[in-house]
Amino acid sequence: MQPANANDFLRHALAAVAYRTQKALRGAGPSFSTFDAGHSVRRPHEIVQHMESVIGYAVTFFDPVERMFNPERCATFTEQIASFHQRLDELGKLLADGSDTHRGLTPERLLQGPIAGALTHAGQRALLRRMAGEPVPKENFIFADITSDRLGPGQAPVMPPASHAPHS
Repeated sequence: MQPANANDFLRHALAAVAYRTQKALRGAGPSFSTFDAGHSVRRPHEIVQHMESVIGYAVTFFDPVERMFNPERCATFTEQIASFHQRLDELGKLLADGSDTHRGLTPERLLQGPIAGALTHAGQRALLRRMAGEPVPKENFIFADITSDRLGPGQAPVMPPASHAPHS
């Protein structure tokens, strides 16, 4: 099914962020949240907090009063992940409702800024998993079960790649 408009497309992009976030976290050991790759690289817990900040910043553009968004670091990695998914859901609902943005935020800028940033950070976590000795299973994302109504941590299982298909 094709997205009906730009907001539907953006909601699907948010769902891809949610899916890739959970894929990079699923099956990680308890020490992964504090894995230190060195060289001032953010730890996984910090990356999720930053992702929430990026998505929360996008949410502020739906409010006519300019404000900052600075999420607190949650006590546990599980709580930080839940908080990030709540922010994704908040942005998804604003898009679904057709809410107006302010300060010149267009769908294109929403995609090129916070949504693309969040996807980049999902990839960083996948790389950190490999560096931590816990590589993420391969998957052909074209066939992943990603839907715009699923922005929380409860994502569909990973689809194993076909032997001849490219994968990430």
